[in-house]
Amino acid sequence: MIESPSFVGRTAELNLLDELYASSKSEFMVLYGRRRVGKTRLLTEWLTTRKIKPIFFVSEQDSRESLLRQFSQIVYKKAFPALPVPESFSFANWDQVWNQIGELAKGERLVVFIDEFTYMMAADPTLASNLQRAWDAALENANIFLCISGSHLGMMVRGILSGTAPLYGRTTAKMELKPLPFGITKSYFKRYSAPERVMLYSVFGGIPHYWRLIDQNRSVSDNIKRLLLSPGGNLKDEPRILLNDYISDPNNYVAILRAIANGYATPKEIENFTGIPNLHLSQYISNLASTGYVVKKLPVTAGPSSRAGRHVITDPFLRFYYRFIQSRLTQLEMGEIDQTLEELQKHMVDYIGTYTWEEICREWTIRASNRGILPLYPDHVESDWGKDYQVDVVGINTMKKHLILGECKWIKERGKAAILQELIEKKTPKAVPTSGNWQVYFLGFSREGWNENAVEYVRNISQAPPSGTNWQMQGVRLLTLDDVDADLHEWANS
Repeated sequence: MIESPSFVGRTAELNLLDELYASSKSEFMVLYGRRRVGKTRLLTEWLTTRKIKPIFFVSEQDSRESLLRQFSQIVYKKAFPALPVPESFSFANWDQVWNQIGELAKGERLVVFIDEFTYMMAADPTLASNLQRAWDAALENANIFLCISGSHLGMMVRGILSGTAPLYGRTTAKMELKPLPFGITKSYFKRYSAPERVMLYSVFGGIPHYWRLIDQNRSVSDNIKRLLLSPGGNLKDEPRILLNDYISDPNNYVAILRAIANGYATPKEIENFTGIPNLHLSQYISNLASTGYVVKKLPVTAGPSSRAGRHVITDPFLRFYYRFIQSRLTQLEMGEIDQTLEELQKHMVDYIGTYTWEEICREWTIRASNRGILPLYPDHVESDWGKDYQVDVVGINTMKKHLILGECKWIKERGKAAILQELIEKKTPKAVPTSGNWQVYFLGFSREGWNENAVEYVRNISQAPPSGTNWQMQGVRLLTLDDVDADLHEWANS
């Protein structure tokens, strides 16, 4: 039987909900994030542990009339708890709904949560304007904590958060609920080792819904097989479900996602892989960007006008699916499940090293600097690249002229001195911006640690720090997976 571990993480988010509830004025929060990230679970956890009885409506894709009737009956039940709700009851319009809520909010603190508000906006495009008028007329001065949430990121931004949206300026708080960080995995997946949890994270990301489906009595490979490869796997159809909210004709988008997942990151590379003319490609990519699943990244030391951008899939689950599974669906339908799993396993070390391990190391870098563990203070951490070099971890503070450069290795052997030597002596002169005098700190991340030659190399350069025409070394730190895992676990729970 699949275990269902307790609710983990989200301490800051729960604290914000507490703060808004305790406020002496009306509060209007917007909660948004990708589907399955745990928005509803967060709200229900808060309501349950705080013993709060709200007006709580979870919208679905339905007609305006049906949604109005469903919501009306929930409001009616709140207003008249002792009376049965007439099966056909519905307020005549949304104005009457908000008026009734306003009356209820004249007494004790009223909590109103409307989940998947974007479905309601799609069914009634005037709803946001209607709520804006109700807020301005009465709700703003009532004793209410109103929260609307949605998974359709593009619609949430355009319809609620943008400067031209009817509700712009009315909300008092906004929360983007992001996937759980890797540091939480140690509390949640207690039966798996650190390398196993990295592999899990590379496949399922930080999505709580996926975590709950994982059977910790099985191996990581067995869970991948059961959930993604086998007929009837719980997550086999998940990518289509995720994209359905945004895309009606998926064919070209699937081709683009496959291209990006396989490392074809520039428009020209994507065009060559997919055969989609660049004239149309830019619009497709723009549409994917609006979902939040695809972003364009620039070298961290480059300016905004740089043409060296690369498109990446931000979601680990989609990235894994379109890298390994989508192109093998025919084989899977023919029953070649074990063969597919075996082929997948051959590439996992390189795949994790290219994506997940680097992302985890970048997370460690920004968290460590924020805690004063590192001597430099970057305000942005990503990667950097040029025609003949790439640096996995780069933290930069342009104002202070602080630069952190790091290499990440996921090989099953200890890191060698040559890795550090190449970073410090060959890549650094190319990565350091040409203007200003920079302080540079170096990080080495290796799954299995570092051999004695690497340690000796660090010892030697620490005694005689290298420098360039406009940079000076400030130190070096070597880390293992166990170091990173322990730190991120501690920081995620503090």
